[in-house]
Amino acid sequence: MKNYVKEGQKLPMFGIGPYLITGLGLLTLTGQILSGNLLKSGILQGIWITVFRIIGVILILFGIFVWYKGAFKSGMDESITDNILKTDGIYSYVRNPMYSGWWIIMIGLILMWHNLWLLIIPVINWGIMTVVLKNTEEKWLLDLYGKEYEEYKKRVNRCIPFRSKNR
Repeated sequence: MKNYVKEGQKLPMFGIGPYLITGLGLLTLTGQILSGNLLKSGILQGIWITVFRIIGVILILFGIFVWYKGAFKSGMDESITDNILKTDGIYSYVRNPMYSGWWIIMIGLILMWHNLWLLIIPVINWGIMTVVLKNTEEKWLLDLYGKEYEEYKKRVNRCIPFRSKNR
């Protein structure tokens, strides 16, 4: 998985991301397909369709915002190539904004289907994301940045964007 762009760069540019997001997306898509066939008993009716769709659209837009800030407005590429731990901007709210953005988008898409059975998928996706990140990128970052990364982990959540009280 070597996708280095600069001599001396310690971390891969894309990491585990493309594989992780593809897996989460396939799980989400599978649930949506099953929703129309096997899981019909969970489909909501009436006002709940509108409520779920409104919340879904809000989450999709928020997820796009979080992903966009992490992917294009954070300067993360330069931090990776220069071996600098990124902790400001969107990274002061969430350690993995690009993964989080996609995860939030997928939650929004699931809500658009207004099926209660599908609400287990974001929990499963979160679990997968947590296990994969703990065993890959978090180990790489701990090896590279040590105590600085440990302190950062205490202040900033892995997947859910929010402002930490420890500032």
